[in-house]
Amino acid sequence: MLKIHGVPVSVHTRKVILVALAKGLEYESLPVVPVMPASLPPNWRDLSPTGKIPVLSDGDFTLADSAAICAYLERRFPAQPIYPAEARDYARALFFEQYAGQLFADVVRPLFHEVFVHPRLQNVAPDPERIQDVLTRVVPRHFGYLDSQLDGNYLVGDAPTVADYALTSNLVTYRYLGFDLYAEKFPRLAAHFERMLRLPAMREAMTREQPTVDSMKLDRRWHVQDR
Repeated sequence: MLKIHGVPVSVHTRKVILVALAKGLEYESLPVVPVMPASLPPNWRDLSPTGKIPVLSDGDFTLADSAAICAYLERRFPAQPIYPAEARDYARALFFEQYAGQLFADVVRPLFHEVFVHPRLQNVAPDPERIQDVLTRVVPRHFGYLDSQLDGNYLVGDAPTVADYALTSNLVTYRYLGFDLYAEKFPRLAAHFERMLRLPAMREAMTREQPTVDSMKLDRRWHVQDR
């Protein structure tokens, strides 16, 4: 059975989980939280040379980096593809997957550290100026661009791809932190998010991660499972 090392509320770990669920794959989730050294297995640096999550184990094969893992799962289990077949659509899906990584770096990671890591794990007061800067300067730039690119139901083509899962995973964690999607300003992005939440893989992933979300006292009031 596949093993996914990480924590389900991690943006990149959730992306891999979503791809596995979309493909109907069974997996075992092994909790690893890089900011909590006690959670790291003794051979963690062998599993993840960068020290980051997620890591996938498939028998004697181990792979780190969420983009590499998703690409591997696509080749290993080609049914229910999550990458488009046409060359330009394929390239755009790769682009948006990487753009979601930038969204994480610019928006989700700094907010997660200010709202959760600093006050709850490091006993450091959050920096309200940094939070405000992200929300007023960075979020509109990213959300505005993404909203402009959504001229259909999905980022690329007429079916969800790795790009959609990567984007939505970011927005789920962003919402867990208590922040708004500003649907009045970015209606297509907000509609895409709601559409993605209704997908079976998304619903299953969020059901499975609910105990972790509750244990971390994150905000899931915005999410209604029977929507």
